[in-house]
Amino acid sequence: MQLERVTRVDAELVLAFARLVPQLSSAAPPTEEALAAILAQPGMWLLVAREAALEHEIVGITCLLVYRIPTGLQARIDDVVVDGAARGRGIGEALTREAMRIAREAGAKALHLTSHPSRDAANRLYVRLGFVRRDTNVYSYQLQIP
Repeated sequence: MQLERVTRVDAELVLAFARLVPQLSSAAPPTEEALAAILAQPGMWLLVAREAALEHEIVGITCLLVYRIPTGLQARIDDVVVDGAARGRGIGEALTREAMRIAREAGAKALHLTSHPSRDAANRLYVRLGFVRRDTNVYSYQLQIP
């Protein structure tokens, strides 16, 4: 397996997101333009995992955002997804560990993520890697786009 930071959008990346995002969420996969906007954000790391056994196809993705707030430098992992055909090979762990390394080297004081309770394997992975489930209220407000 090979991990890399994405620095430009191409057709392969768009197709990979079209295949992988539906395995994580009911959200529509990002367009080429949306992926370019993601990459353009300051502090954004878009990581992909490629599998040599599958002709270096992208089999996993995650986003890491390192950002400053008044209380210090923070980091957040979002959208860790591994293709169903490639699960159980340590790809999600490798992506998460790489995000942890990058956040640590950037000087972030904390690294946050959320995971749906039904994602048993992912939740076990995060606990095994040292993430601690916080006793907090997480709120979400759905903004309507006019």
